[in-house]
Amino acid sequence: MKRVLALISLLALPGLVLAAEPKLYGRYEWVGLPELDRTLQAKMDTGAYTSSLSAKDIERFQRDGEDWVRFRLATKEGGDAVFEHKLARISKIKNRAGDDEEDAQPSLSERPVILLPVCLGGDQQVIEVNLTDRSNFTYPFLMGAKGLRKFHVAVDPGERFAAGKPNCSGS
Repeated sequence: MKRVLALISLLALPGLVLAAEPKLYGRYEWVGLPELDRTLQAKMDTGAYTSSLSAKDIERFQRDGEDWVRFRLATKEGGDAVFEHKLARISKIKNRAGDDEEDAQPSLSERPVILLPVCLGGDQQVIEVNLTDRSNFTYPFLMGAKGLRKFHVAVDPGERFAAGKPNCSGS
């Protein structure tokens, strides 16, 4: 009886949130980018830490004493639209050396990072997204583990587009 009362009193504590089961999504999903008025196919990649958006013509500039970035989407449906976004930070990404290069050392590249609202399924979160040209890849958006944690999801590599098109308001 004491255990039941202890559990009931724990549940009655304000602000206590019990961990919910993660939502299950496929290895590939649709993501909405409301600020860019786009819906893109994305790869859910638990092996990558950060999320990436395929961008080209990336240019850093100053506005009112703050760092900003200007870019175009490097996607089939990207068009000529130019987007401007406040820069959150610069990320240093480790590039892997090719397998056939005996003494090659990994190198670091710098990528601009923005805070971008992303819609997955029916949930929207603001996540860090680095900008890089992914036009040689099938999926223009890569959702890394850091972004996946914000959505509290698990990835089933055998599933594809389990969440359907995003349905957050504004995407």
